[in-house]
Amino acid sequence: MKDNLWMEGLSDAVGFIGGALLGFWIGRLLGLDIFAPGYGNNSMGAILLVGLGSGLGVKLARTWRAAQAAKANDSKD
Repeated sequence: MKDNLWMEGLSDAVGFIGGALLGFWIGRLLGLDIFAPGYGNNSMGAILLVGLGSGLGVKLARTWRAAQAAKANDSKD
């Protein structure tokens, strides 16, 4: 049980950070700057991409974990 919680937390963290970084770099490629002063369209677009990226990264990590659990259950049968 404890190892399962460790894997859950670690995979969520990796998905979150990886997705946020991917969103950050996509924003940079599009010319958006998350660290621009104020809350103009430029920085809001970058913030949106980082938020979407981190959320999608966690979703991908949880989907991966569910697939791994299903595969483990299938091998037990």
